[in-house]
Amino acid sequence: MIGEHSSKQYDNELEAIRSKVLLMGGIVETQFLDAMTCFRIGNSERADRVMREDDAVNQLEVQLDDQCSHLIVRRQPAANDLRTIMATIKVITDLERIGDEATKIARVAKALHARGAVTVNHYEMVRGIANNTSDLLHDALDAFARNDGKQALQLIAQDAVIDHEFRSIMRNLITFMMEDPRTISAALDTLWVAKAIERIGDHAKNIAEYVIYVVEGKDIRHTKTHALEEQPEQAE
Repeated sequence: MIGEHSSKQYDNELEAIRSKVLLMGGIVETQFLDAMTCFRIGNSERADRVMREDDAVNQLEVQLDDQCSHLIVRRQPAANDLRTIMATIKVITDLERIGDEATKIARVAKALHARGAVTVNHYEMVRGIANNTSDLLHDALDAFARNDGKQALQLIAQDAVIDHEFRSIMRNLITFMMEDPRTISAALDTLWVAKAIERIGDHAKNIAEYVIYVVEGKDIRHTKTHALEEQPEQAE
């Protein structure tokens, strides 16, 4: 009975941590969406709110890291339980970094619109990559919430699409700057935003990889997409 009680208490503590991680995920999702709205319409008040929310994300990171560390010390988990906690710690770090990138976008958006005269269609340039990254982040958090390794595996390839979109944006912006020097300032701002979006995609992909690590016990970081697709066939 003591063992059963201890196990239930551990499950409750771990579930409380996971719930708070998902709360953190919801905050950074909103940060990203608000930051992109700022970039589109130049709302300085919303940009300030995105930056303020980063403080809340940072505090959650500290609290959750502390809770995870105490859980490891008290419960001394092994096997899948230990993998779950270690992966959760990594997810927390990636979420904090997503918040940082969203804050960068908000800062650039505020400065860009404060200067006025924009000679590059800055938002349309990044709209596609922003939508794809937002979808990837949402789906990665959904896979984490449901411990869905199959869904997580399907998300890995999406990051390659985002990387391709970033390279295309970079080439287009370089062309604009070469053809019309008046676009240089706005084009550079747009490039910084595109890079921040691409980095958010990287962190979202990391979250999907941690889900696979928990569910299947496989560390697939730095594994090529085609190799991942072949793994199930090899297992058979």
